[in-house]
Parts: sequence; structure tokens; C-alpha cells
Amino acid sequence: MADDAQDNPERDRDDVGRARNARPRDRFGRPLPAGSTGIPRIPDDLELSAPETLEYAQRLLDEGLAFNAHEVLEAAWKNGPFAEKSLWQGLAQYAVGLTHIQRGNPKGARTLLTRATLRLTEYGPPPHHIDSAGLVSRAEALLTAIDQGKSIAEEELRPRLTTSH
Repeated sequence: MADDAQDNPERDRDDVGRARNARPRDRFGRPLPAGSTGIPRIPDDLELSAPETLEYAQRLLDEGLAFNAHEVLEAAWKNGPFAEKSLWQGLAQYAVGLTHIQRGNPKGARTLLTRATLRLTEYGPPPHHIDSAGLVSRAEALLTAIDQGKSIAEEELRPRLTTSH
């Protein structure tokens, strides 16, 4: 198998050689033309405590930046304790589902919100005051709206991740 770095030397790479798209992105995570001003990116190696992760992701959701919240939650999934990986993966998928709604992609939203609710339901009692029951209930309401072809207000895309504020 050929080495991707040799096959495509012009591709953006991070410090360890992994492919990385350095192009700026819009508020929904879509790449913009090189040289454009986009939303600040979340570092791939972000390492925060669980409460810091949840607070940061909540702030981003409250600002309507579900894609960025997904990146924060994905970092916790990839860098956090193994025992919590499926929980963080479910939260990251939830944020991607919201991103698909923002992008006008109901099929993608349905797929990711369904995966997220399965992970959140299967995990069991969540740590860190994560409001799995509230998130699942909100996802079910969003899925019903999607199925009925109803428009979804921006406020509906800002769920509370935790039971504590």
C-alpha cells in the first residue's frame, strides 16, 4: 500500500503527518475557500476535564455552533477514559445530528440522532450530570419534526447537556 503523504504531498498534514484540512470553515463546519475568514477551529488534541468539556460544548451549542461542539465532544471521546468512550461518542454524534439539521440535511440528522440516542440509552446512568434522558427526549422530538417535515427553530438546536447549570 502506498504512503498517502508520498502520494499527495500537497495535502494539509498535522505535526505527526495525519491528513488535516486546514481550510477555514463556516459556522456549520463546511470548508470555505482558502484565505477566507472562518470560525476558529477546535484543536484535535484538545484535552479538558469532563466538566470543562461539557461547559465548553454547551457554550458552543448556545451560540449555535453545533459543529464546533461536536469537535469538543469528539476530543473527549478520543482522549477520555476508555470506559466513557461510548458516552462521549453519543454526545458527539448528537451534536453532528444538530449540525445536519442546521445544514438542511434531514437524512443525516436522522441517522446521527438515532445513533446518539442509542448510545445515550445503552450507556446506563451517565456520569458528570449528563442529562441523557433529557437529550434523548429532545432528540425524539426533533426526529418527529423531521419525519413530519416541520421546520425546526434554532432554539430547538440548543439542548442542555447537563442537569446542572
